[in-house]
Amino acid sequence: MTDLRDTPEVWPVDSRTDLHRDGWVLALRSDQVRRPGADDEGDFRRLVVEHPGAAVILAIDADDRVLCLRQYRHPAQHRLVELPAGVCDHPGEDPEEVARRELREEAALAAERWTHLLSTWSSPGYSAERIHYYLAEELSEADRGDFELRHEEADLEVLWVPFAELVDAILAGDVADGPVVQAVLALQVRRDREARHG
Repeated sequence: MTDLRDTPEVWPVDSRTDLHRDGWVLALRSDQVRRPGADDEGDFRRLVVEHPGAAVILAIDADDRVLCLRQYRHPAQHRLVELPAGVCDHPGEDPEEVARRELREEAALAAERWTHLLSTWSSPGYSAERIHYYLAEELSEADRGDFELRHEEADLEVLWVPFAELVDAILAGDVADGPVVQAVLALQVRRDREARHG
């Protein structure tokens, strides 16, 4: 069987220049990188978007409905169907704790049962962002605490969508937010495997 695991590796960086850093979530830097063992090639430039990572929550109720949020996203210039999600605010923060916090803050919900679905690199050609996906089940109402919905979040719409309907919308191309697609299809694959193998 072929070993298909991704493996950590770091290539030499001759120089690094910050292009943008403002203390918010993202930073942009330019690295001059060398391929190991290819010193005659010289170095080459790679732009890197630094990102602390994020957690996405696929919250499903007892009627097999998914909690979706319809929210305006300025870079995409679309109002997208999304899932509750949030950035890992502190270095080393446990992504599942981030997921629990974001479900409470964005949806005023808590979940009794949590399952890690997968973790993926968003766009490793230029970004260090890694997203962790969780299935949240056995939902109940929760207090948002002192969290206040602001900016785009203040205008979001909450939708409860049957899981099968959401799968169909993704396959039709009507719902195209990457995290929604990955989380929903990952769960569909798990369900299909469980159905085949009992």
